Amino acid sequence: MTVIKVCLGSSCYVRGNNKTLEFLQDYIAKSNKDLSVELVGCRCTNLCQDGPNVFINDKKYSNTTHEQLIKILEAL
Repeated sequence: MTVIKVCLGSSCYVRGNNKTLEFLQDYIAKSNKDLSVELVGCRCTNLCQDGPNVFINDKKYSNTTHEQLIKILEAL
């Protein structure tokens, strides 16, 4: 199972993670792939200087675009 955590602390939220969470929900729902994904929001991870942050299987990704997230998920 792939675990995706989207930081929803105030800094990451205003830097775009509110849209990232929605994007990932839509991507997973519309994907024709058999994805086993747990998608969750999390509180501030105290890594604001790097934000917005997304964690996929505990690996941190910062300042990612939606296109980059698709490539990361497709590579899993």
